[in-house]
Amino acid sequence: MVPLDSVDLAAIWLTLKLATLTTVLLLLIGTPIGWWLARTRSKWKGPIGAVVALPLVLPPTVLGFYLLVAMGPHGFIGQLTLSLGLGTLPFTFAGLVVASVFYSLPFVVQPLQNAFEAIGERPLEVAATLRASPADTFFTVVLPLAKPGFVTAAILGFAHTVGEFGVVLMIGGNIPEQTRVVSVQIYDHVEAMEYAQAHWLAGGMLAFSFLVLLALYSSRLKQGWRG
Repeated sequence: MVPLDSVDLAAIWLTLKLATLTTVLLLLIGTPIGWWLARTRSKWKGPIGAVVALPLVLPPTVLGFYLLVAMGPHGFIGQLTLSLGLGTLPFTFAGLVVASVFYSLPFVVQPLQNAFEAIGERPLEVAATLRASPADTFFTVVLPLAKPGFVTAAILGFAHTVGEFGVVLMIGGNIPEQTRVVSVQIYDHVEAMEYAQAHWLAGGMLAFSFLVLLALYSSRLKQGWRG
């Protein structure tokens, strides 16, 4: 039996920290995007929806490469952060957060959009007849009805961030206790032929993924029974 060493534990802590922060930001960013996509009839709905869904089909290294260019000293994000005195984001934890938000965005926006669309017009019309403001309607009617969508979005966003490899390696590199997450740590163990340590981390990731999917499908079954 090979216990996890301090480097492995640091990678686990960093991964959980990254996934938690990314999930919070994704819910804050994804909610208005999902609401707009669910409600709008704009001609821009298709193109914007396609942009949001791009990480579903793009190889992670492609997305990571363009984010690396954009966040570099000559990219528009890099020039902005430099002008604000923040330096550049590549190979920093902040850069990992930004890249993770882009990479996991569709896994949060699409469940929210589906939940908003499932509400329909009737509850909104009733709220309007009671003279509820749009803000009141959203917070007192829409959010409670869309709660299952938020649960699904949070679970998928968190789990997808935990499982990242290509994007985080491109943006964060492999800096211990700063950008080295669990997926990269597993890769390092395999490269060094430390299969016992790799088994511990990979097995933990496998168990985590199974429990996430079990919780997700169990919640959907309960919702179906209640319906």
